[in-house]
Amino acid sequence: MDVRIGVTQAPREINLELAEDADREDLKKRIEAALSGASDVLAITDKRGNETFVPSAKIAYAELGSQEGSRSIGFGG
Repeated sequence: MDVRIGVTQAPREINLELAEDADREDLKKRIEAALSGASDVLAITDKRGNETFVPSAKIAYAELGSQEGSRSIGFGG
């Protein structure tokens, strides 16, 4: 699953690739809690085990996607 997070006053967004078996509903609830101010920090662990922490007050938007519909660029099959 792909996650894109826009951060206020930052020119680039944060792109994370999560494991395919990641719990989408749990992640959605944590993002909603961060956007509503119920939590101060949104923490997400990617498929390699790296943790990313984003202050809730700085989140402009979050987009959840999946690998299945992603476009490939280059000569990959």
